[in-house]
Amino acid sequence: MKKLAIVVWSLAVLAAASCSQEQTDAGRLVQNYACVTIPAPDLTGITDNGKEVLRLYRMAADEVDKIYWEQYYGNGESFLGSLTDPSEKLYAEINYGPWDRIDGKPFLKGYGLKPAGAGFYPADMTPEEYLAWNNPEKSSPYTLIRRAADGSLKTVWYHDAFAQQIGKIEEYLTRAADVTIKESVRHYLLNMIDGLKTDDYYESNKAWLEMNDSKMDLVIGPIEAADDGLYGTKASYGAYVLLKNLQRTEELNALSARMPEYQKMLPGDAANHEFVPGAESDIFSCNVLYCSGYTNAGYKVIGINFPYDAKAQQELGTRTIIFDNVIREKFNRTVHPVGSALLESTYQPHVDASAFYWLIVFREIAKGLGVKETINGMGTVAEALGNEALTLEKAKSNVLGAWLCAQEAEDYNISALFQKEDVLTTFVTNTIRSTRFGAADPTGIANIVVYNYLLENKAIVWNASGRYSIDYDKTWQALEAIGAEILRIQAHGDINAAHALIAKYGVAGPESLSDKRVLESAGIPVDIRFNYE
Repeated sequence: MKKLAIVVWSLAVLAAASCSQEQTDAGRLVQNYACVTIPAPDLTGITDNGKEVLRLYRMAADEVDKIYWEQYYGNGESFLGSLTDPSEKLYAEINYGPWDRIDGKPFLKGYGLKPAGAGFYPADMTPEEYLAWNNPEKSSPYTLIRRAADGSLKTVWYHDAFAQQIGKIEEYLTRAADVTIKESVRHYLLNMIDGLKTDDYYESNKAWLEMNDSKMDLVIGPIEAADDGLYGTKASYGAYVLLKNLQRTEELNALSARMPEYQKMLPGDAANHEFVPGAESDIFSCNVLYCSGYTNAGYKVIGINFPYDAKAQQELGTRTIIFDNVIREKFNRTVHPVGSALLESTYQPHVDASAFYWLIVFREIAKGLGVKETINGMGTVAEALGNEALTLEKAKSNVLGAWLCAQEAEDYNISALFQKEDVLTTFVTNTIRSTRFGAADPTGIANIVVYNYLLENKAIVWNASGRYSIDYDKTWQALEAIGAEILRIQAHGDINAAHALIAKYGVAGPESLSDKRVLESAGIPVDIRFNYE
């Protein structure tokens, strides 16, 4: 077999442009995202078969990118081809369209506001028309809503709408299944192919959770509903190609057995978190080698907890994957500089890289906790809370992850050398930083909600100096209180309380707007973007 190490990462089209761009208006917007080069991976110990599998994973991920363009904007190739300014084109690639993901507004002339339902629904569909339409397939995460020839609404399954790209993905995954020497990988890939053909991912979710002996991982398919601002149900396609850090994974997996314990530790009425996570939950430490589609759009996530399927979660649990290289880059380029710029000097030494890493670990663990089904017969939390569900889930994970991490640090249950004060300071700093994501996305709104709640409860105080003081006791109490309230809202499917919480706290106030100006003047980026060697 040919030696593939040299060419593994050179055969696909690069997903990001060069890190250098001229300072046009769009060029200044590009500077919101620090360019991070993902180096060619160290494939020592990976067989030639494994290298070929990685190459095929990346080719499949490139097809996912094409699907996502169609879901979010439309024909990406035609749109990008119409842009002659290099900076405008690069910023369009970062945002997957003409709308800035930080504020939701168009950054190119001639475009209106982004449709709330992205490309999932007809632009002229009214809420009354949708609600009156008696079609059980309309709320599936895996259908598009389109107009039939007579003008009525119809559903189109993803596997039909994107048949051309899915056919290519199936081809690449079939070849990878033939090449791999890992039976668990082959089993997962074949089940994923079936899922892509049918839009039924239960078996592939199970196979993925059972695949724990591979150094490589592929997360692919419709994975998150953040782009559906109308009803919060339609899942966007994305992909991650990952390489496992075996030593750190072993350390993290010691936490997996404690998932039921963490569930019982959650604040508030125990009836609001009766869900019992599956006993086979695990935690992987990985480096991101490549990402595409939704996972590459705008700011980059630093960990995931999948699957969302409640049945698979209850039977087997969830898999948390922590992105080591992304966490490191985010801390160095954004979190630590924000702490230096916006915290009073006495708190700055508590902005800690290890605390940030473990905050992310517990945030992702917290995604698998709480409830998935309402306790009063209103269906799943997602069904009951609609387009508010994802915002509250992200806020819950941030808050309860920090609450658990601080408690574990205080009880000396974490081997890393940091204290509860380090956890809370780093969490506050990251929350302040993350309000810059804006209110155009559930992640940004979730962080604004938490920030305003901390501010209202005087857990953090914005001083005349333009810097923050932190009251650690009040921060701890505020995390506990808002965490318990979100768990209650989710457990009861209390949509009115969800609306009220987000309406009250989900709007950026003068303090965070002042912070934004300070950080922009200091040249501190909002987030990072990837360039691949």
